[in-house]
Amino acid sequence: MKAPEGFLEIELRDPEDFLKIRETLTRIGHAVDDHGVVTLIQVCHILHKRGRYYITHYKELMALDGKPVIMTADDVRQRDAIAGMLDRWGLCDMLTPSADVPSDGIRVVPFKEKNNWTLKSMYIVGRKRPEKGNGRDT
Repeated sequence: MKAPEGFLEIELRDPEDFLKIRETLTRIGHAVDDHGVVTLIQVCHILHKRGRYYITHYKELMALDGKPVIMTADDVRQRDAIAGMLDRWGLCDMLTPSADVPSDGIRVVPFKEKNNWTLKSMYIVGRKRPEKGNGRDT
């Protein structure tokens, strides 16, 4: 089975790496300093579908939910750069190796410093969408 178009498929080196990657991705993204409050906006997530694993940009997950998004070349570059980091760190193998993509503008918060940051996700994996007509979609 081929990966969904545009998705970046990876292979785990060890089954426990899924949780390691998921946690690590919460500490990789865009840094924002709002009057002394430092926030990191998470860019990518790990997706597990039918025994296969993908590194996805949060916009790709929004598109899967049917939301209108515009995925830019910069978004793809950021996703590929982050996946490349995970590969170099020994957490996964990229099944489609890409050219070495620069990680300009991407911040990695070390684990020991994560309590000094507000970590924010633009997408919550596994959150159920409200169904129309159940009173929760207003």
